[in-house]
Amino acid sequence: MKTIGYLIFAGFYYLYRLFCPADPKKVFCIMTHDPGRDGNVFALVEYLKQQKEGFVFRYIGKADSGNAKSLRIMRGKLSFFIVKPYHLATASYILLDNVFMPMAYIRFRKGVKLIQLWHGTGTIKRFGQDVNSGRLAKLEKRANSRLTHLIVSSDSTKAIYAGAFGVSKDRVYTYGLPRTDILFDRQRLLDRSVDFYRQYPQLAGKRLILYAPTFRDNEKGESRAISDIYKISRSLPDYTILLRLHPHVAKAFAQAELKAAEKSENLVSVSSYPDINTLLIVADCLITDYSSIIFEYCLLNKPMIFYAYDLEEFSKKGRGFYRDYIEYVPGPVVRNIDDLVALIRNNQLTTDKLQDFVTEHYKYLDGHSCERIYRNIFARQ
Repeated sequence: MKTIGYLIFAGFYYLYRLFCPADPKKVFCIMTHDPGRDGNVFALVEYLKQQKEGFVFRYIGKADSGNAKSLRIMRGKLSFFIVKPYHLATASYILLDNVFMPMAYIRFRKGVKLIQLWHGTGTIKRFGQDVNSGRLAKLEKRANSRLTHLIVSSDSTKAIYAGAFGVSKDRVYTYGLPRTDILFDRQRLLDRSVDFYRQYPQLAGKRLILYAPTFRDNEKGESRAISDIYKISRSLPDYTILLRLHPHVAKAFAQAELKAAEKSENLVSVSSYPDINTLLIVADCLITDYSSIIFEYCLLNKPMIFYAYDLEEFSKKGRGFYRDYIEYVPGPVVRNIDDLVALIRNNQLTTDKLQDFVTEHYKYLDGHSCERIYRNIFARQ
């Protein structure tokens, strides 16, 4: 069924390509993973708008993909299968934050720039061609073969990303990721912090810990993170825990909150908060496990704890890792709540491994990733 949808999309694309000329200033933005202002595509679009060169922007987002799958939303289907292919066919630049499968059936005009910005700044877990198989891997590789630019932050990750996307290393460019630029801008950091405390005035002056566990495929209905977070919050009454969950797990947490006889006063759900960078900015410490969020948080030089309660199981049954996990991550690894709480209570948090981690994963530490992308791709016409 999905293949039929891809073919319909591609069919309309070719129809428009045949009869409609490309617009040299049109930028088509595929934001099917992260439509927020802290996403790589959004951040680059905002920079391009500031250049005042007359760029025109059109978009596909999460909502468009969802509407296309619904049998009840005819308007959404018409937009996805008829309007969006027109904008794709007439664009000279295409920005992506995810793999867009209809591209497996599309060949683009000569000179069109297809720029994969992805939705993470780095990766701990294996992904893409390194884990997928069968028809999915084949279509994904074919779609990725259309890319002209795959943007990364470090030369050390070029080989990993080239392999995961199934492209040659000469298409991988170390310009830096747009979403990290704000983390080098003190005024914007301050503005974000002020905005956050305006929305959550009760958290002003509190010591904040951000808990952002990775989504596990077998935890859609129940998540150990939900049961653990109550124990963690009650064991750390002097801290406030900001809980950031995957949307599937966040729904389960909301239901658990409704049923809970007793609320944890120092537990605040921020799963629906739109700007992840803002949460990183206000948090004094990050607790995570296998999430790529660490590649942004490391730039703030604040401590991280890696609560990997299922490390062996995740290594064997999950995607697996590119490096030895315990040696690689820039912070202490704990396997149970008691050790996690003890680290925080005893003030045993450290940033000793951060500098080497940052040096390995960032070629530039200047906040000018958008400028490099613009200068090397958009301004060279």
